[in-house]
Amino acid sequence: MHTKRIFEEHLALMKDILQNKMLIEKINEIIQIIITCYKNNNKVIFFGCGGSAADSQHLAAEFINKFNFERRCLPAIALTTDTSVITAISNDYDFEKVFSRQVEGLVREHDVVIGISTSGRSRSVIRGLQAAKNNNAITIAMIGNYIHDVEHVADHIISIPSTSTPRIQEAHITIGHILCQGVEQYFLTGTEL
Repeated sequence: MHTKRIFEEHLALMKDILQNKMLIEKINEIIQIIITCYKNNNKVIFFGCGGSAADSQHLAAEFINKFNFERRCLPAIALTTDTSVITAISNDYDFEKVFSRQVEGLVREHDVVIGISTSGRSRSVIRGLQAAKNNNAITIAMIGNYIHDVEHVADHIISIPSTSTPRIQEAHITIGHILCQGVEQYFLTGTEL
């Protein structure tokens, strides 16, 4: 049955991620980076296209509001929500600048900037990460298994070992939730996951 096969693919990928010690360590390292960012009164900025835009908004909302528990607001922005800004940049310049132009104005040194791209090839995401790097922010790419286009612009890479768009997106939101939970737990209890 088709439905069962999809669940089996999802579970197989989650198992691959769970057994990937380097990837688990990278996720834990990024939790620490975000905690430090917030302790230093900086912010986290997300962006991506399509489903990754939705993930950006979802994750920013989890930090701003709450994940599981009542706690202080943690500043986060999704650069995918202001239609006036997005359409002005796309119209006056080029869609490839839709994130980089916003980053130029909003990102400060030591902010954490997370670019999400299922393919790892999105020009607008790559340019946004480069602009963040130019502003001395900490850059993180959440991508699939193709890393070559982001290696030079991302300080940290979460690469999902898959070529399936839906499975990569499922892994991205799961990892995003782990980041939220790890950061929230620290600010509630002072302990780590």
